[in-house]
Amino acid sequence: MKLPTGIATAAVVLAILSQPAAAAPALDGGGMSWPWALPFAGILLSIAAGSLLFPGFWHAHYGKIAAFWALLTLFPLALAYGGHAALAALVHVMLTEYLSFIVLLFALYVVAGGILVTGDLRASPWLNAGVLAFGTLIASVVGTTGASMILVRPLIRANASRTRNAHVVVFFIFLVANIGGALSPLGDPPLFVGFLHGVSFFWTTSNLFAETLTAAALVLTIFIVLDLWLSRKEKAARAQPEPAPLRVRGLINLPLIALIIGIMLLSAAWKPGVAISVYGIDIGLQNLLRDGLLIIVVLLSLWLTPAEHRQANDFTWEPIAEVAKLFASIFICIIPVLAMLKARHNGLFAALLDLVTASDGNPDPLAYFWLTGLLSAVLDNAPTYLVFFQLAGGDAAGLMGPLAGTLAAISMGAVFMGALTYIGNAPNFMVYAIANERGVKMPSFFGYMLWSGAVLLPVFAIITAVFVGRL
Repeated sequence: MKLPTGIATAAVVLAILSQPAAAAPALDGGGMSWPWALPFAGILLSIAAGSLLFPGFWHAHYGKIAAFWALLTLFPLALAYGGHAALAALVHVMLTEYLSFIVLLFALYVVAGGILVTGDLRASPWLNAGVLAFGTLIASVVGTTGASMILVRPLIRANASRTRNAHVVVFFIFLVANIGGALSPLGDPPLFVGFLHGVSFFWTTSNLFAETLTAAALVLTIFIVLDLWLSRKEKAARAQPEPAPLRVRGLINLPLIALIIGIMLLSAAWKPGVAISVYGIDIGLQNLLRDGLLIIVVLLSLWLTPAEHRQANDFTWEPIAEVAKLFASIFICIIPVLAMLKARHNGLFAALLDLVTASDGNPDPLAYFWLTGLLSAVLDNAPTYLVFFQLAGGDAAGLMGPLAGTLAAISMGAVFMGALTYIGNAPNFMVYAIANERGVKMPSFFGYMLWSGAVLLPVFAIITAVFVGRL
């Protein structure tokens, strides 16, 4: 921890702990005005613009920027509501939501990073389509980040000799890094946020299967038609490499992924009714066991996987460290936003609530689908999901029951439309950076949006007409 950040953090802790225990009122979301939302908007806009507009400065100082927005949330909370109320809110969000969120991402990142796919294949539209289909299929099991890191390099190598190959990576982002993750909490961070708030593990599998299959099939069909056309037009800039046998190493990580799934199912099914209280916040024993077992899986992967496998995958700790720091700030900055959302018509977001409410007073799935999706594209889909989940009432039982159509719309919007920009979902920019590094002439930020708008918006319109419009 750098000195200025440490001093600022210590000052917050001292300010909080100096308050008497009696001064711990609940956060009054109805009494909060728009300045309380500025840190949340600030961290999201910093993430969106930082890596694109000033990448050097951003990568050197993103931790300080994230800490700044977090402290800008905690200081006013401590001053306005008392230090103990601020500390209680901080402990609640970090121990009951953030910790489990980052531990799962960490486990999937490490375990998937130990799986090494080697060999060179001769590119063809059908090979490319097969890789995209397989990546889409496994994304809900190993996560969109895990599936992307396993498959993107072999796919780029296979297409290296083609004069036009950027579209292959673009469609890879559409399918593997986004749409494919819609069927389980392991697939995409927004769905794990829902799982942490009470959504059943298999709810998205059973309720979004047809929608996900339709979206994936339409996008994959468009890719096949485009790739067939381009492959017939172009001549290879250099000879195709001799195909080398495809090999998968680090197979010990496959049962470890199965173990992760089993751990998640255990935590969802086992409710011992035992909790540990930390600063008045109850943490369920099943959650502590789940997170502890996931850490053990990480250690097993590191111990059992040869180090050269991760080296060949260009595995580093920096991406997951960046995600950990940025999401810590996001989870802190969203505290007052969630308080205002819980106030519903008495809070700042009353107008937004009216916008997503039908004339009969029920939530409007169509509005939830498009608003969640479009904001996910320009912000980040995990916090956007949480905002609209809370706006819809935040009650998982009700959202899985009478309001299942609304939860489906929120889930699809966050996962599917994260593909509309490079910054809509964490794997998008990682895939973009790897492709650039490997010599693929990727489209610019706005060039990518032209691709995504032309391909995905018609697909989402079909999803709206066939599925969302009937919810």
